This record gives sequence, C-alpha cells and structure tokens, in this order.
Amino acid sequence: MASEAEKTFHRFAAFGDSASSGAEINNKNFSKLCKDCDIMDGKAVTSNSVDIVFSKVKAKNARTITFQQFQEAMKELGQMRFKGKNPDEALQEIFKLMEGKEPATTGVTKPTTAGAVDRLTDTSKYTGSHKERFDESGKGKGIAGREDKADSSGYVSGYKGAGTYDKKSSK
Repeated sequence: MASEAEKTFHRFAAFGDSASSGAEINNKNFSKLCKDCDIMDGKAVTSNSVDIVFSKVKAKNARTITFQQFQEAMKELGQMRFKGKNPDEALQEIFKLMEGKEPATTGVTKPTTAGAVDRLTDTSKYTGSHKERFDESGKGKGIAGREDKADSSGYVSGYKGAGTYDKKSSK
C-alpha cells in the first residue's frame, strides 16, 4: 500500500517543476495532492489545516518534505479526516484514497489551433471604419480607402467657398 502511495507522492513532487527529482515535495504540490486525492474534504480537512500540517512536519528552514515526513503528515491528516479510527487505520484509508492518482490538469488553457496572426489579419472580420479600407478580396485600398484625405488645395480646412476668389476679383 505504501509503495502505491510513494508512486503518487513522486508524481506530485515532480509536477510543475522540471528540475525536481521527485524525492521531495513542496507545499504547493502537497496541497494539490491533498485536493486531487480527496484527502481535503472542506470540513474536517481544509486547505489551512493542510498548510499547518505541512509546516509542522518540515524542518525549520526547509521548503520541502521527504516521503518519510510526508507519511507523518498523512498520519495527522488521517486522524483529522477519519476521526474514529486509530492512526494506522487512518493512514491506510488515506493511502487508499491516493491509489493510482495523478496530478489533474483540468482548467489548463489549451493553445489555439489557428495562429493569432491569422485571426488578426483576416479582413473579413474587420468592423467599423477599418472594414471600409479593404475591398471584397481583402486587398487594401491604400489612400483611397481613407475617408479623411488631407486637403492640399491651399485653402483653410472647412472653408466652403473654395475656388470663388477669381470670380469675385474679375468684376
């Protein structure tokens, strides 16, 4: 039974850390193990109690625990979870919960199949003023596609009587 629990321990210890050998587990992965294996039930065993037990069994200045310390932690959590049983029976119940479990990756973001560039450069999905800058084939219209062209006639912008000066002065 302990060998199956040890396999689960090593799987969770190495989870998320490519440099980890799987011999020691950190607090984050210990909490994940407790949650994924249903040791944490939300009533008798909460995330706070898991963190407290982890801090109790680890060495003073250490950030990780070994499998030996892990077994001590599981004994304490077993007594919390299965109150009426003796410590050894509770530990066996905890190990039964851990049997064959692997770190779950639910809720992990999947990469998109189409590249971001394809989505961003698809002119058929453009809206508003950007839509008018391209023809039906998706080819840009260039300066002709812009509504506001700069007036380089020499008159002040917004002047309504453009081209009327010669008519007035010839009288």
